[in-house]
Amino acid sequence: MKIKTMKNWLAGSVVASLLGVAGIAQANDKEIVIGGSIPMSGVFSFAGIGIHAGIQDYVKIINDSGGIEGYKLRYVPEDSGYKVDVSVAAFKKITSQNKVDFYYGDSTGFSKTINPELNRMDSILMSGASFATELNDPEKYPYQFLAGPDYTEMFSILLRYIAQEKPGAKVAFVYSDTEFGRDPIEASRKVAEELGLKVALELMTPPGSVDVSTETAKMRRAKPDYTIFHGYILAPIPEFIEQARKMGLDTKFMGTFWTMDNSTVMQMGDVGDGFMGVMPYRYYYDESAPAPMLEKIREMRPEYQNVPYIQGFLSAMLYTESARRVLAEGKELTAENMKAALNTIKDFDTGGLIGVPITISGNSIPVGRIYQADASKGQMVPVSDWIVLE
Repeated sequence: MKIKTMKNWLAGSVVASLLGVAGIAQANDKEIVIGGSIPMSGVFSFAGIGIHAGIQDYVKIINDSGGIEGYKLRYVPEDSGYKVDVSVAAFKKITSQNKVDFYYGDSTGFSKTINPELNRMDSILMSGASFATELNDPEKYPYQFLAGPDYTEMFSILLRYIAQEKPGAKVAFVYSDTEFGRDPIEASRKVAEELGLKVALELMTPPGSVDVSTETAKMRRAKPDYTIFHGYILAPIPEFIEQARKMGLDTKFMGTFWTMDNSTVMQMGDVGDGFMGVMPYRYYYDESAPAPMLEKIREMRPEYQNVPYIQGFLSAMLYTESARRVLAEGKELTAENMKAALNTIKDFDTGGLIGVPITISGNSIPVGRIYQADASKGQMVPVSDWIVLE
């Protein structure tokens, strides 16, 4: 399959589209409303464009098939610019003009800020772009969930793969000095120890730093077998890899979700060849096994769709499934009922978006697969089976 890079949408047409959708406040009782603070502009727009398209497409699929239990879906997004205050304002606007059942949030900061309001309202179930470990707490965040593993679970999946491939291996953790970067580190030390791995080095880099000469010298002395990056999208990962290879360091480099989109890894060029990491979803182009929902996506959008697209699509699928289960039992669409229904999902088939049936017993979906960059193909290829955490 020939893969084309997803083109950026013109900002004006995107905003116009959002305003057009958001401006329709219908008085229809037989509808399920999905609101969203979506980062269609700003530093996270590469993700927001995909997320928006994914939610939009799943809504269309359901409505074209007649809806669920007599209800149609309606998607009401607002551009957040990836700013917490703008996201909160969007939430207030959308919820004041619509009876919202589900909501997609754009960041950890927004998810934490809006949580008291979600708990007070008891009417909205929310997921979002964040995989923050803190959000994977059903007591503190009863009406939120993650459409994948949290960051600590991502590290656990990587570490389990390493322990299987090279028992007793030395690992290095390289992470940004941000809340995002620090998130999984402390817990992952313990996981590594339990798996018989040695954390030979931890390096924390200042936000935005690309001068990594001091850090790579430390890495050379520690000689890790595997190096896991977290808290970055791209830079300074290519700089690390390039300098480490010039030093003759023999280590396998790995990353977590927000580094692992195909287009991001391929931006590394030749130094990215062989880069590995954890991904909870199949890639758009993955034809290694039957995946009817991916086939449907490829029919709708012949050009490559990034992994945030899959995240948005899966979120909408899980919103719909939890609503379907509540309505099928004749219950009211409250946050409590919808979250309880979500937690009845067991051995659920996502149509191949995730390669194994999923079970949601808490706030996350603790499953992933290790993929590796093949620069000659311009694709990420699987190098492990699906790993499910118990």
